[in-house]
Amino acid sequence: MIGQNATLPASLHARNISLSLGARHILLDVDLALDPGHRLGLIGPNGVGKSTLLRVLAGRQHPDAGTVSLSPPSATVGYLDQEPERTHETVVEHIGRRTGVSAAHAELDTATADLAAGASGADDRYSAALERWLALGAADLDVRIGEMWAELDLPDRLLQQPMTSLSGGEAARVSLAALTLSRFDVVLLDEPTNDLDLGSLDRLEQFVNGLQSAVALVSHDREFLRRVVTDVAELDEFSHQLTLYAGGYDAYLHEREVAQQHAWQAWDEYDTKRSTLVQRSQREREWATQGLSRAKKKPDDNDKNIKAYKINQTEQLAGRAARTERAMERLDVVEQPREPWDLRMTIASAPRSGKLVARLVEAVVDRGPFRLGPASVEVNFGERVVIVGPNGSGKSTLLAALLGNITLTSGSQRLGSSVRLGRLEQVRTQLATASDGSEQTTLAAFQSASGLTTSEARTLLAKFGVGAEHVHRRVESLSPGERTRLVLALFMAVGCNCLVLDEPTNHLDLPAIEQIEQAVDGFPGTVLLVSHDRVLLQRIRRTRTIELRAGQVVSDRAE
Repeated sequence: MIGQNATLPASLHARNISLSLGARHILLDVDLALDPGHRLGLIGPNGVGKSTLLRVLAGRQHPDAGTVSLSPPSATVGYLDQEPERTHETVVEHIGRRTGVSAAHAELDTATADLAAGASGADDRYSAALERWLALGAADLDVRIGEMWAELDLPDRLLQQPMTSLSGGEAARVSLAALTLSRFDVVLLDEPTNDLDLGSLDRLEQFVNGLQSAVALVSHDREFLRRVVTDVAELDEFSHQLTLYAGGYDAYLHEREVAQQHAWQAWDEYDTKRSTLVQRSQREREWATQGLSRAKKKPDDNDKNIKAYKINQTEQLAGRAARTERAMERLDVVEQPREPWDLRMTIASAPRSGKLVARLVEAVVDRGPFRLGPASVEVNFGERVVIVGPNGSGKSTLLAALLGNITLTSGSQRLGSSVRLGRLEQVRTQLATASDGSEQTTLAAFQSASGLTTSEARTLLAKFGVGAEHVHRRVESLSPGERTRLVLALFMAVGCNCLVLDEPTNHLDLPAIEQIEQAVDGFPGTVLLVSHDRVLLQRIRRTRTIELRAGQVVSDRAE
């Protein structure tokens, strides 16, 4: 069973953190306190600086201003990032690095050598290194790995395999194992739920909820946030500052909605008062000007007293206008609330395909030690099929086999007539290279795939948050979230009648996820969906569910 880490009651405090990239502010005077027992969820749109803030807290990136302090100073901080790219290290090396044990080993070896050589201050360095080595759980890591491997049902052969050789499901479970084997005093997690199946998500939630450590995490998994965080910090895309909300994710949603309503009410009241005063001042100035002009003209009765009276009345009107303007100046200025970026996504549809979309008959696929099938599956036009199963069960392999993207060991595959696919692959690499295998800029890749002019392509990409700073970079240099937005933009540019989505919510922020839900819900064609996003699975309409386990279709039922 995944246990609770024995850690120091450590706190991490960040004060007045500011950081800019060129002329662009990322963080501005950010204050944040992470205390034991608190699990803080960092919320905000993609690109606002959440991961940057985690790196600053972890000491991986230096701010332009501000300080980060630990109490006690000897406390250990674990930063576990998304790591979208797998390295060539073995699985056991990966776990050693991710848990901090490898670095602690190296530090202890150096301190031991200095102690044996009689170096100055070696006693203190050795004592500190040993304390850190023990605190990170290095002494019994091998034993705990064995227990974790049995719990996650992972074969021992994986330990000496390079990370690059693992399937998606194996890599996800290894990452979960590395996380839950860690023993840090402060834990910083960046998108820990990506690619995890429902069982692994339950394990992750148990682990995080069992921590006594201070925790800060970035996640766009709404159910995970709802079940795990005790507090929420929202990073504003306009002010670049944090707003803190206590009481968990649901409380945050409610308080944010109330705060937005109050902000708009305050703005409306201010705007109404100011507009009224502006109009009154303008009228009074106009009346005063007109009155003075009339008074200075020679009156018909040539009465000087009447003329003086009229001039006095005009001056009083001017004085009233001046008082009105002073009242405007005394108003407490209320800034108009700024609306966040709104995607308003739609998916372009192509003319319908024939009745048959895709078919497998007794299909078998061999991928190293993994085998899918034999599987017989037929998908017809208009079906909305959700494919579920634990990591490593073969969901992505089944999709690839259905669509004819991998070679079958045996059996047959057929794609129906007039089927036009719109695909969002799990690894988000379909636009990374040209058809001839050459690398392309983001703009060139998008134009090639969409057929849009430069102006049309740049306008559409900007709508999806892929702006001028991105379009001349190579696709593979984009973040996973940016590559996801690139493909979603393609869905609006190029029509399809069969939508294929493999973990579509990975790397997307909450507003974009909600837009995907709405767009997919209104799509009139065929939908093939693989997802572990529990809220998405509840909200997406489906007509059929296919369940896999260990490469076998164990259930295929209508909904």
